[in-house]
Amino acid sequence: MEQDLYRNRDFIPDFDEIIAETAARSRELAARADIRPDVPYGPGSRERMDILLPPRLAKGAPLHVFIHGGYWRSGSKEDHWLVAAPVLAAGGIATTITYDLMPGTRLGAIVRQVRAAIRHLVAIAPDLGADATRLTVSGHSAGAHLASYLAASGPEESVPPALPGLRGLLLVSGIYDLADIPASFLKYEAQMTPAEASAWSPLTSRHLEGPRRIVMVGEMDTPPFHVQGQQFASLLANNDLDGEFRIGAGLNHLTIVLALGDPQSPAGLCLSDLVGS
Repeated sequence: MEQDLYRNRDFIPDFDEIIAETAARSRELAARADIRPDVPYGPGSRERMDILLPPRLAKGAPLHVFIHGGYWRSGSKEDHWLVAAPVLAAGGIATTITYDLMPGTRLGAIVRQVRAAIRHLVAIAPDLGADATRLTVSGHSAGAHLASYLAASGPEESVPPALPGLRGLLLVSGIYDLADIPASFLKYEAQMTPAEASAWSPLTSRHLEGPRRIVMVGEMDTPPFHVQGQQFASLLANNDLDGEFRIGAGLNHLTIVLALGDPQSPAGLCLSDLVGS
């Protein structure tokens, strides 16, 4: 039987161990960080964000948001606190957000939730001591897909969405063409419809001027992530948008998150640079 190149578990022998390490490192960071947990941005139980503050908060600090992956049907903000480490090292305020999951919630609603979360964060930025004009966002896998719509409108959005002003986007191992997802191993887990895939594929969407976009994939990511990452970077270039394509040497779809949370790794340094620029 042909392998499903989206089923990352089949290509990462220590899949569960890396997931556990990611959560453990997040708990380790939480033990020494100042966290404001479960700040609501909407009425739903998963419409929440965790805000992590640097030890020496300077007025007008940059603000960074991380959006977790999980193929739109799993994942948590708490297990990704580790990504805050490079942000805090750069003197920034880090926020991890979560959202409702498929199949109970449809993809368009999730996109709207993520946009609402960022708008709320911008609104409360002065109370945090942050400069909302220094806002950057990163996302991993499905989180990178969702992050892209903070500076884009879907092909079927007839009214321009209310979007925050972003300084930068770091899109890590993202999915930018959803056409194959409805028939993938996620058929029963996410239950994405072909119509949703068509309506929310970044490769056929309109991307706005403004933020610097860094498109990153792990060297050991499976072919769809490389192909789509390169296609997305080419789309940006063809539209004269500020974008670049990077490959995380020696990293797979999960270890790239560990690297992102390490302030000394190339991926972590990339994040710190984006936040501090």
